Formats: sequence, C-alpha cells, structure tokens
Amino acid sequence: MEPFRFHNPTTLYYGKGQIEEHLADEVLKIGRRVLLLYGGGSIKRFGLYDKVMNILKGAGVTVFELGGVEPNPRLTTVYKGIEMCRQHQIDLILAVGGGSVLDCGKAIAMGAKFDGDVWDIYQRKARATGALPLGTILTLAATGSEMNAGGVITNWETKEKLGASSPYTYPVFSFCDPENTFTVPRDQTVYGICDMLAHCFEHYFHSTRHAPLQRHLIEAVMRTIVEYAKRVVDHPTDYDARETIMYCSTMALNGMISMGIVGDWACHAMEHEVSALYDIPHGGGLAILFPRWMEYVKDVDPSRFASLATNVFLVDGTGKSDEELADIAIEKVRQFYKEIGAPQRLADYGIGDDQLERMAAQAVRFGDIGHFRKLGKEDVLNILRASL
Repeated sequence: MEPFRFHNPTTLYYGKGQIEEHLADEVLKIGRRVLLLYGGGSIKRFGLYDKVMNILKGAGVTVFELGGVEPNPRLTTVYKGIEMCRQHQIDLILAVGGGSVLDCGKAIAMGAKFDGDVWDIYQRKARATGALPLGTILTLAATGSEMNAGGVITNWETKEKLGASSPYTYPVFSFCDPENTFTVPRDQTVYGICDMLAHCFEHYFHSTRHAPLQRHLIEAVMRTIVEYAKRVVDHPTDYDARETIMYCSTMALNGMISMGIVGDWACHAMEHEVSALYDIPHGGGLAILFPRWMEYVKDVDPSRFASLATNVFLVDGTGKSDEELADIAIEKVRQFYKEIGAPQRLADYGIGDDQLERMAAQAVRFGDIGHFRKLGKEDVLNILRASL
C-alpha cells in the first residue's frame, strides 16, 4: 500500500424519517440563513421541496433559493450562487438533488470564501482558502458527492469541464432517504448506476503494489451493484433495492475502499471532455468509454481483469487463462451495460469524429492521464475512435 491519511468529517443520515427528525437540528447548529439549492424542479413536483421548506421555516430559518442547477452544472450558475451567498450573508448552503446540485454547492461554497475567481481553483491556478458549510439531501444515487470533497463544473463558454477537491468542501451532513429516489426517471437511474460502477473501476485498476483488502472491498461493492442494478431499474419503488444501490454509491467514492491506493481516473478525464462539448450525461459517457479503455489496457495486468470476471461476474475460471478471462470480463461489462439500458457508442448521442482531436488534446492538457497505464494524446484518440 501507499502511505495515506484518511479523514472524512461528513455526518450521514441514512433511511426513512431522518430528514424530519434531524434536519432542523443540523441546520441550527450552523446558522439561520440558508441558500436552498436545487435542480429542475422535480423536488417540487414530488413533495420534497415542501417538506424541507416546512421544516426550515418551522425552525425559524430564513431561506433564499437558487433553482435550475443544470445536469452538468454551469460556472454561470456557480457565480450566481456566490453572489447570493455574499449578498444575503448565508450561513449554510443546503443542496437538495443529485450529484450535479451537490457539486454546484461545493463550488459555490468555495467561491463564497475565495478572494478571486473560483474557476482558477478548477484550472489548478489556485487553491481553496475556505468554504461555507454545505449540507445535502440526496435524490439520486450516482456520484457519491454526499460524502466526498470533489465536484465537477462546466464552463460552457470555453467548453471545459473540470473537477476540484478541497478539505473544506466535505458536506457537514448528508441525508440519504431511498424513498427520495423512487421517482427518479429510468434513464437517470441507469446513468447513476454506470457512474458508481465507474468509480469502482477507477479504484480497482490501480498500480499500487499489494493492496489485497482494497481489492476485495471494491469487488464486494461492484458485485452488489451488478446484483441489484436490474432490480432497481425494473422496480423503481423497491425500497431494499434503492437502499442498497444508494449505499453502494456512497461507498464507491467516500474514500473507504481506496485508502492506500492510487486510482486510475483516465476514463473520467476523457468523459469530461466529451460532455464538456456535447453536454451528455456523465454516466452514459462512462458506460461507452470504459469497455474501450479496458480493451486498450488489458495487457498491462490480465490477472486484474480475470479477478473481475471471477469475483464480480462470478465466471467459472476453471481451465481458463488470465488472458481468456480478461476478454470474458470485458464482454460481461458490455453485457451488463446493455441489460440495464446504458448507451453503447458515442453515435448513440449523435457524436461523430469531428471533435476527437480537440477532446484528446484537452484530456491531457495537464499531462498524461491514468495510472494503471499512462495515456498520452494518441492513446486517448485511439480510445475515442474505438468508442464511435
């Protein structure tokens, strides 16, 4: 393993009734002036907005609202939120939604305490100097943003999509009630599953020497996702399935399964360039890219892919070489995505080859990407071409 320091300060509330019982107390620990952040309005249609507002107002909290956060949250929305926080002397940002809303909340929280342009932090020109407290109420199992410090923002004017992370941006508290995911549309549920599985893949394909416990933990999360994915897609109000998938999402990216290893993250870097230009769902892009990346790098360590086949997809490896099992594992990944209704090729989003050079160049603008195998521009270009 690599030497590591682990710290995760987020208080999690999982399950039914937690919002009603604990939200007011958590908010009042911090202050009485709250910026309520949410997306396109589904929380209003399905009653969550009224529930939250009644709790906050009943506790004497003054609420300022910023709705309309985009699925790939825009820098312009972040700027609007920063201005509101400063203008109204906000004590706490409460982000209610999926990963995009939570990511936007983290950017606003950093920007409100930063003397400069928050985009500089995402461009690696500056570091965060603080952040407003952030609380979250999760409505989509996908990104794990409810218990990590990272987030991704899109600058639509420059067609850039960049991530940033800071010790200041861990949510102070997060509420995860599976019932709040019952009304998530089928395609968004699928994209969320693709995203959480991708987070597991990014950890699983690492180059750290001797990390057996991490491998087993990651395999357990992946195996559970594979076991419950079709059930939650086909039966969206199955509480046990929603609860299990939501927990997998949190565990996939809260640091618990990745202590002491350095993950790969090349596919995320490539997908960010695709969705920066074409505004496609992040999980959909990852489902397209990962099998092509796997084909491209499988020769680095076929045994890792063999373990994926036998320990996650439960393939009988008797009499099969690691190389044979690697091919089976990649085909199993493809089949899994197809069975749950994930996109298969960039063409599914109407994406052709006219922007491949730009995307490849942008993906490596800070240097080669990936750790399982380092990828330069030509490598990225090859993977993108194979994904068409």
